[in-house]
Amino acid sequence: MEAAPECGHGCAIPDKRIEEDSMSGSEDEGVWQYCSNSAVRRAARQLGQLYDDAMGDSGLRGTQFSLLSQIAQSGAPTQKELAEAMVMDLSALGHTLKPLIRDGLVQLVPDDKDRRAKRVRLTEAGLARQREMVVRWQDAQARFDKTFGKERSEELRRTLAFIASKGFAKAFSGEDKG
Repeated sequence: MEAAPECGHGCAIPDKRIEEDSMSGSEDEGVWQYCSNSAVRRAARQLGQLYDDAMGDSGLRGTQFSLLSQIAQSGAPTQKELAEAMVMDLSALGHTLKPLIRDGLVQLVPDDKDRRAKRVRLTEAGLARQREMVVRWQDAQARFDKTFGKERSEELRRTLAFIASKGFAKAFSGEDKG
């Protein structure tokens, strides 16, 4: 017996033997119907594009605005603290910070207590840019809430926060066997 096809993330996909000439091309048909990872990534790409568009001609992408906002909210986190908060590895964080450092929006400074650790701090220009971008983000957020529904939006953020939590990761990986 042939094994069921998988999405690439280990999710079994029901075998739908569809003739080529009957394929509708509907966006409702796809691996994301069966794979949570694919569904979340697909939605994240769509939402990322919409929020990038909302950032307009600012020169910043939605991901960069989120990073500036997290730094602003956290004060001057260490790179490790920031990476953990953003659920990124240090290498990806470094890659994302490079253009922000180059453009003078962020700076890395040695930690006062541990000179090996670097703190990520917004410059005055970075803080000003983050504040001016809040208006664009608020508009995008209001459009999302209007389209999706305010209560559903709040529930979605709670759900995604749980999925992004260390506790979920532990339980998913089997480390939480208690």
